[in-house]
Amino acid sequence: MKHHAYDLILSNGKIVDGTGADRYTADIGVIGDRIVEIGNLGTADATERLECAGKIIAPGFIDAHTHDDTALVLWPDLPAKTTQGVTTVIIGNCGISLAPSNFPTDPPPPLDLIGDATTYKYRTMAEYLDDIERHPPSVNVAALTGHMSLRVSVMSELDRPARPHELQEMKKLLKESIDAGSIGLSTGLAYKPSIAADFGELVSLLSVVEQTDCLHCTHMRDEADDVIASINEVCRLGREANVPTLISHHKLLGKTNHGRSVETLALIDKMRRQQPLAIDCYPYVASSTVLNHTRASQSSAVMITWSKSFPDAQGRFLKDIAIELGCSEEEAIDRLNPAGAIFFVLSEEDVSRILAWPESMIGSDGIPQDSFPHPRLWGTFPRVLGHYVRDTGLLSLENAVQKMTSLPASVFGLSGRGRIALGAFADIVVFDPDVVLDLATYMDPIQPALGIEHVYVNGHLVASNGSTTTNRPGTVLRRQNLGSPMN
Repeated sequence: MKHHAYDLILSNGKIVDGTGADRYTADIGVIGDRIVEIGNLGTADATERLECAGKIIAPGFIDAHTHDDTALVLWPDLPAKTTQGVTTVIIGNCGISLAPSNFPTDPPPPLDLIGDATTYKYRTMAEYLDDIERHPPSVNVAALTGHMSLRVSVMSELDRPARPHELQEMKKLLKESIDAGSIGLSTGLAYKPSIAADFGELVSLLSVVEQTDCLHCTHMRDEADDVIASINEVCRLGREANVPTLISHHKLLGKTNHGRSVETLALIDKMRRQQPLAIDCYPYVASSTVLNHTRASQSSAVMITWSKSFPDAQGRFLKDIAIELGCSEEEAIDRLNPAGAIFFVLSEEDVSRILAWPESMIGSDGIPQDSFPHPRLWGTFPRVLGHYVRDTGLLSLENAVQKMTSLPASVFGLSGRGRIALGAFADIVVFDPDVVLDLATYMDPIQPALGIEHVYVNGHLVASNGSTTTNRPGTVLRRQNLGSPMN
């Protein structure tokens, strides 16, 4: 049998290596799960050779903010992610993680965004991560431990700060989770299961994060009128606990706050000079979460993504449903709940300014369980490359790719990921910069992107031109095998 020098050669592509450096033309040689050669491999022998002339070869995209915890179990091919070039997902965000969980009944909102009591079946993070490893997905996975999941597992009353014995139990569960491979703690301080947590509860939990060289990712208490106070709170937590902090999906909610990204980014910039601090964002003017009165009152329009009471409401606007029911929109919300929604609540000015800020990362924040999801689930990364790079020129291609690759790899400590470099893992995306575009829309959200031609995870093809393969080469990126966050 003939021995081939390489398993895969990508020939003649324009390499955008993830560092922000200018693109260059070269061949890439892959053996197993690693990039072993970058140069001229015109005569080299390979099991597979892919001609990439006129195409961009980039590191696989790292989705800095996902809620894919359950999707990895139910739909391990993860088509919404691989077809847009994502090769690694960060799960367990906004305080919501599938593990550890000890829920006797269905979990309260927003934990129900990713499942019910039957889904929350993993008592420990070790159980969950081991299950993912036994049934590998198409992408790599790094898991945060959710503060809400800890609270609901331990506390019988959620409308108060944790008592000392409850806090000790939460700290024990968090330490066990990190020992099993979790990369840190996520909080969702805007939501009821966690809104009652005081500073002492949070800083005590973060002492576990500090001892284990992990990070804290947070959906802050407020992204509207009190956004400055919220940024100051999470920064103070980071300083007092001595932990790196990531502000999730940074945005400004409501018309009265539109334009305030000038103010918030200036504050974040100032704080970054004092402590390790990062942000992620998504490229849309609408948010999506559980249906609630506060967010609806801030929005110019509300679209329902799912409703247990009225399943047919999905994909319809709240105002139309209220008219049909013969009631106010406020009453319609109560009748639809439990439910999820898309809220048209942001300004393009702020979205663009945050996206263009040099240190912002890209995170989709999509919710796979939504029966009628926000288009960001399928479209985030090609939207940046097509709309904000090619069509509007807000970002250079090199800068956009950096925000999707080496920057999140550095923030999360994902050693060997996020770059096209010798010895790096062969997480690679090949796309056509003249064609790449998101097709997912608010009215038709489940659509693969155009122009994402080939996606490799650890050297194996997982998606090609909008279709997935049967390969499942993803791996769990456990804390013990990674570098320090924000290093």
